[in-house]
Amino acid sequence: MTFDRRTFLATGAASAALPFTASAQLMPSGAEMRQRAQSLLAALEEPQRAAVLFGFDTPDRLAWNFMTGSRRAPGLALEQMTPAQKDLAMDLLATAASAPGLEKAMNIMLQQDILRDEWGKGSADRNRERFSVQIYGLPSETGAWAWRWEGHHLSLSFTLLDDRVISTTPSAYSSEPNTVPSGPYRGLVVLKDEEALARALYSGLSDTARQRALVWPRSPGNILSNGGTEQALLAELAGVALGDLPQGQADMAARLVEVYTTEVLPAPMAAAQTDLNAQQDMAALRFAWGGADLDGSIYYRLTGQDILIEFASLRNQPLHLHAVFHDPARNFGRHMI
Repeated sequence: MTFDRRTFLATGAASAALPFTASAQLMPSGAEMRQRAQSLLAALEEPQRAAVLFGFDTPDRLAWNFMTGSRRAPGLALEQMTPAQKDLAMDLLATAASAPGLEKAMNIMLQQDILRDEWGKGSADRNRERFSVQIYGLPSETGAWAWRWEGHHLSLSFTLLDDRVISTTPSAYSSEPNTVPSGPYRGLVVLKDEEALARALYSGLSDTARQRALVWPRSPGNILSNGGTEQALLAELAGVALGDLPQGQADMAARLVEVYTTEVLPAPMAAAQTDLNAQQDMAALRFAWGGADLDGSIYYRLTGQDILIEFASLRNQPLHLHAVFHDPARNFGRHMI
């Protein structure tokens, strides 16, 4: 079944079918990502090119931010493009995610209309097209360049070197309201496993393991790694090690890692990330919890050698979820550039 991008932008039917047309289901490579970025740039007028292009070495490349609210993120937003340009931008996004990842991204975009129309949050011009493309350096077969797709609750960063995708982090898929309680999209759940798996994991721990996992009696109220603090969080060694858990619970935690690190990526990038995950000492991976009330706001963190996953439901806002994944050693391609 195919999916018309313009139908999504016009109607928001993100869960009606596989996102995008069959051509978007091809296994993307760095070369394909470059070609689609080049096609988008070629279709833009000069003022639009000036808005979307940044120098590769600008500090802005590292200034990711998924908490933009109603504000427009830097770069060129879909709402500033023609229909044909929007198609090309969505083609670029299609190289960056699996079908489940694309559905998740589009539902986050759709939520901006839900927040405006059903919840009355943000400015009246908040909408599903207030998501921007940012390109750092000129897309080229040789050398380094990067790009980001960003708006409220969604920030996806990709760094390329010599037509290879060398980094897919940091990434943030966040959500409000995570389970839509009313209106035409009632029942839509955006982050389906990020919360449920973690709640099941924590609630199933033994009393001793739960005491070791419970690092914060209350949720901190938000994630803590949005300001370049990822290395410090890794050094804390907070929580219970997976090697100290029964196999079933350790497997549940490993599945939670997959939800963040591989499930949202297209096949080649997911395979590369799977190889990186296999190099982790999974027994040493730590699961930490904040918030003893399983019906209220919660926080959890998974930390390992090259993994930092954070999740928070904002305090007293159990439907407002922030979720991020860092590979601190490889964020923005810093391990190779």
